[in-house]
Amino acid sequence: MSKYSKEDIIRLVEDEDVEFIRLQFTDIFGMLKNVAITASQLPRALDNRCMFDGSAIEGFVRIEESDMYLYPDLDTFEIFPWRPQQGKVARLFCDVYRPNREPFEGDPRYVMRKAMKEAADMGYTFHVGPECEFFLFQTDDSGRPTTETHENAGYFDVAPIDTAENVRRDIVMNLEEMGFAVEASHHELAPGQHEVDLEYMDGLTAADNIVTFKMAVKTIAKRPGLHATFMPKPKAGINGSGMHINMSLADRDGANVFYDPADPIGLSQVAYQFMAGILEHIREITLLTNPLINSYKRLVPGYDAPVYVAWSASANRSPLIRIPSGREDSTRIELRCPDSAVNPYLALAACLMAGLDGIRRKLTPPASVEGNIFAMTDAEMKARGIEQLPETLGEAIEYFAGSEFARKVLGDHIFTKYLEAKEAEWKKFRAEVTDWEVSEYLYKY
Repeated sequence: MSKYSKEDIIRLVEDEDVEFIRLQFTDIFGMLKNVAITASQLPRALDNRCMFDGSAIEGFVRIEESDMYLYPDLDTFEIFPWRPQQGKVARLFCDVYRPNREPFEGDPRYVMRKAMKEAADMGYTFHVGPECEFFLFQTDDSGRPTTETHENAGYFDVAPIDTAENVRRDIVMNLEEMGFAVEASHHELAPGQHEVDLEYMDGLTAADNIVTFKMAVKTIAKRPGLHATFMPKPKAGINGSGMHINMSLADRDGANVFYDPADPIGLSQVAYQFMAGILEHIREITLLTNPLINSYKRLVPGYDAPVYVAWSASANRSPLIRIPSGREDSTRIELRCPDSAVNPYLALAACLMAGLDGIRRKLTPPASVEGNIFAMTDAEMKARGIEQLPETLGEAIEYFAGSEFARKVLGDHIFTKYLEAKEAEWKKFRAEVTDWEVSEYLYKY
């Protein structure tokens, strides 16, 4: 059931003195785009008559087939609390359609909608709770971002050590004013690193909220002259930023189907099968959960990030998937490899479809790993059948390119465009000469 009607939106815009409405969507990499309209144009937009040039958007269409239409999702209407309160600015997330009024297969939101429908057809609703990490860095005299931070706080520190506590407070308060439910926020392990945990929601709303969260954090950080970045590993020698994804399924009555009190650790067969599906497909979709060259600088031993394809029933944080301690309605699995550079629509859709594939095929996960995998020898890992995540973007591209599963999740259009772009990115990187190479080899050779 919809939260708003067209008439509700028009009335809200008038009552709240909203002057500009941003019709938002993303490209295939999750970069936020929008067409801004004035309040006078809102009825036209709500009738799905707002058109834009799709050929200008990364991964969309060729110039000879460029006309696209934006269909606003009325339930995503929100007013930006950080903008002026006279002549306010609001937003609506939109689905992208072709001129023939069919959904555009290159729209990432369409991919997520398809995955959610497949879950619904099986009797499930996909629930997601993201844990979003980011860095706050200083800017230089010209306002350009640096990798310098004015504090040296650590995990769970508070002011005055955590000097960005007020910035994080402003972020949370603005998000809550927009209707976000924030479970917790705190300083993370590295200096300048922070985490905000969002409450459970359905998968499509979660993807929308992750996109909005990143925009809000970057905007609010600018007020005191800081730069917020979701780059996974902006500095060597410290922990990188991830986006752990907590996942579960609910049945048509809203009950959590991952919980089974008869199981020794409280997990149902559906939960085990869902987890087994992710473990089977994760290397094929790592290009979606960890999409940058820099993502793989985070996925190395020694920095609290997962490297190995395994799961743990305990609080063990070395495997890819862990089972948090909450049970009953809070029963969930936590996937620990993704980072916040993801396109959340594509990454969440891939995780959901992998889990559903595990349920459909009644897959069984390997045994839980209770020890520290980082301390195991290669022989021990081989004996347990523990495989490793891709170590570079190039390796992730190889798994993705050969995956019929990834092609099915994304559709031919996005799969092809995404793969082409990432292959070009990797080729460009391989041709670069880095500072490390110069310092390591110039004198020696």
